[in-house]
Amino acid sequence: MDESQITRYLDRFGATRPAVPDADGLRALQLAHLTAVPFENLSIHLGEPISLERDALFDKVVGRRRGGFCYELNGLFAELLTALGYRVTLLAARVFHGSRPGPLFDHMALRVDLDEPWLVDVGFGDFADEPLRLDERAEQKDDGGVFQVVPAASGHGDLDIVHKGDQSYRLTARPYELEDFVPTAWWQATSPRSHFTRSPVCSMRTAEGRITISGRRLIHTVHGERTERVLQDAELLPAYLDRFGIALDRLPAAGA
Repeated sequence: MDESQITRYLDRFGATRPAVPDADGLRALQLAHLTAVPFENLSIHLGEPISLERDALFDKVVGRRRGGFCYELNGLFAELLTALGYRVTLLAARVFHGSRPGPLFDHMALRVDLDEPWLVDVGFGDFADEPLRLDERAEQKDDGGVFQVVPAASGHGDLDIVHKGDQSYRLTARPYELEDFVPTAWWQATSPRSHFTRSPVCSMRTAEGRITISGRRLIHTVHGERTERVLQDAELLPAYLDRFGIALDRLPAAGA
């Protein structure tokens, strides 16, 4: 990522370039990203291809001011952090569905090594506002809830990320390259068994909580209080633009 791209990407989510690649700068970058770049799967329901090529990711998130799902958001954010001088490793994760973890590469998260290792994730939807300490085993309090990083029962150096008492995902210790996630990203975008193909969703952190369009439902969470209403067809495109800054020329395929 060159200097021009760094500037454009930081402008995309209203962040200031850290003077040095430190923990304070990392916290500021993550929170700014979460409150400006939505987690969304709209491309799947618009018939648009999902590409993890770096130029395609930059064009989508920065050029077209869109969001994406984990592989896209964390993949591009890793490029930015690396360009800013952070030491970043891509990690594969298994997302928990009840008490069982899903397949490897079900999710992508980032490890950033400073004086200690940090978990960075801007692609999991409702999650931590700030990076989590990977070597800390006590509870970590965050505006997004209480988190805990615990050794997984599977061993092998895997770590379970617990959020509000529930297992969110299991991180593997082995580093990967962005290209390693391509097959599972394709499956997530195309398989009828993938929850991403079932309904369009677009969600973003706000100063008061979270705003989401799930299918046709507009959901507001403000200081823990949730309200929702069903949008009519004529309301959907303006809602994507007004709430998320996403300009669409057609509606994504309808969901529940």
